[in-house]
Amino acid sequence: MHEAPPTPPPSPAATSPAAPAEPLSHGLKQRHLTMLGLGGVIGAGLFVGSGAGIAVAGPAIVVSYLIAGALAMLVMRMLGEMSAAMPASGSFSVHAERALGRWAGFSVGWLYWFLLVVVLAVEATAAAQIAHGWVPGVEPWAWVLLFMVVFTVANLTAVKNFGEFEFWFASLKVGAIVVFLVLGGLAVFGLLPDTDPVGMTNLTGHGGFLPNGWSGVVSGVLTVVFAFGGLEVVTIAAAETDDPARAVGRAVRSAVVRILFFYVGSMLVIVTVLPWTAQQAGLSPYVKVLDAIGVPSAGQIMNIVVFVALLSALNANLYGSSRMIFSLAERGEAPRGLLKVSRKAGAEGGGADGSSGQAGGVPRRAVLASVAFGFVSVLLNLLWPDTVFLYMLNSVGAVLLFVWALIAASQLRLRARLEQEAPDALALRMWWFPYLTWVTLAGLLGVLLLMLTDDAARPQVLWSAGATAVVLLVAVGRERRDRRGSRERSALPDR
Repeated sequence: MHEAPPTPPPSPAATSPAAPAEPLSHGLKQRHLTMLGLGGVIGAGLFVGSGAGIAVAGPAIVVSYLIAGALAMLVMRMLGEMSAAMPASGSFSVHAERALGRWAGFSVGWLYWFLLVVVLAVEATAAAQIAHGWVPGVEPWAWVLLFMVVFTVANLTAVKNFGEFEFWFASLKVGAIVVFLVLGGLAVFGLLPDTDPVGMTNLTGHGGFLPNGWSGVVSGVLTVVFAFGGLEVVTIAAAETDDPARAVGRAVRSAVVRILFFYVGSMLVIVTVLPWTAQQAGLSPYVKVLDAIGVPSAGQIMNIVVFVALLSALNANLYGSSRMIFSLAERGEAPRGLLKVSRKAGAEGGGADGSSGQAGGVPRRAVLASVAFGFVSVLLNLLWPDTVFLYMLNSVGAVLLFVWALIAASQLRLRARLEQEAPDALALRMWWFPYLTWVTLAGLLGVLLLMLTDDAARPQVLWSAGATAVVLLVAVGRERRDRRGSRERSALPDR
């Protein structure tokens, strides 16, 4: 049974670490999850957006990535601990509800869903612009429609289709970075044709390693920290594997260190091969390095990689948003109609939605709901990119930090409960608990405060805080309404 009453009382799942069975399919394999963990955060933010970080921090952008990456790694470790012990398609939203109450699960779930469907429009539009450059005869809106239709169909048929798309997308992105690191390393030592050893000149010259001081490093952190968003989808997807606890543990362990290596290694190659002053915000530093070492058609090669990265993020965000809203519906925090899932072909009665889909356990209505709001975001981006959509984008600009903070707060509460009630479930443990959890919370608060001092980032914090306040008010109002209804029902005489 997949439907829940409109206003359910707190369920055992909300107060106990025991995880209920998921009605979704288990079509994802370990290789899907591993590559999703590796490729989930390798996107346009790294390939293009890193240029802005280099422009403000210089060679010390390496330190900025180390700090931001360490913060993301700690959050991911905490999330991995909870997801291995209590796998659920709602991941951190379910954990927040169990740890802090329904208001927390409702708030973080809807905020994350809103974040994904808004960012989805950015990715679809950016990918369409690249495709339009290749085929000018096809308008960008037509490309957006094509991308949305393809990934909607893929997500409606079977979860393994999402997994296969992400596996190959991630493989291409990881392969591109590995090739870049190899070529860059050879160039640093002068082992490529027509190249001389670079040495440390570009790291220590042009104003030194810290040309803008430590304030430049801090500005670099603000620029690059959001590039690590996307790792959360791994723990959402883990619920659809055969062995969620083992799968998420392996994915988290392998992903965080390798991602740090890819990010920090790439930045080290870039600022070693070329002077940091050669980089410009909005232009890919990868293209500049490949051009400098004589790789032909470097711009087009990187366009292909960025295009794949955008499609990968689009696919992952569509998947993550559909599973999050499905989980909210399971807990009575979203419309009950979204709980319908498909059944396997040949099952008696066909699909749960009246169809006889080939693949079972796909929340088709949740997928379509997320796609519908994604289309609204795309239209707003095409029609009013500098007004309405800009306000929407600002309203989710700092939401990722709020989500990470709630993950840390939830882990503080649930870890103690798990150690008492189900210590064997802690297959993956957060390091130096609770000290590093508190350090992470302090770090996230520090980033938010620093964003308030930055003219470009301040609107994102303020708009995101406003959006969060609205969601919190709705959550608190729902809780009060439910409590009042419960008191009224208990006051009625027995018949």
